[in-house]
Amino acid sequence: MVSTVLGFAALTGTWTSRVAAERQTLVGQLGTTQTDSPADQVAALYGNGWHMTALVNGGFALLALVVAVVVLVRPAFGTPGSTHHFGWVRSFAWAGFALGVLGLLVSAGMYFDLFAAMPVPPVAETGAGAGQ
Repeated sequence: MVSTVLGFAALTGTWTSRVAAERQTLVGQLGTTQTDSPADQVAALYGNGWHMTALVNGGFALLALVVAVVVLVRPAFGTPGSTHHFGWVRSFAWAGFALGVLGLLVSAGMYFDLFAAMPVPPVAETGAGAGQ
C-alpha cells in the first residue's frame, strides 16, 4: 500500500514539493535584479520552482518504484518454501509500480518542459521607430 500511496502522491503533488517550489521561487526573487533580462526573470521566478516541484515529485515516484520492486521481489529472497503473498499485496505493489512509472514520466515531462514550454516574454522594441 505504501508504494501505491507514494505513486499517487507523486502524480498529485505533495506539501513537500510545494514548500520546495516556494523556497526556490523566493531564492529566484532574491537573486534577480531589474537589469536581468525578462527571460531570466521569468526563469528565476517561475521556472526554477516548477522544476523543483518536478524533482521532488520525481523523488516520490522513484521511492514508490523502489518500494514496489522490493515487495514484488521479496519472496525470491525470503525463507525457502514461503513464496506466498496475499493477492492484495501483489496487486497494491503492481499498482504502486505503475503509478511510480507514470509519476516518473510526468515529472520528467515537467522538468524538461515537454508538456508546456516556459513562457517567453515579448521582446521590447528599441530604437528610433519604437514610439511611432
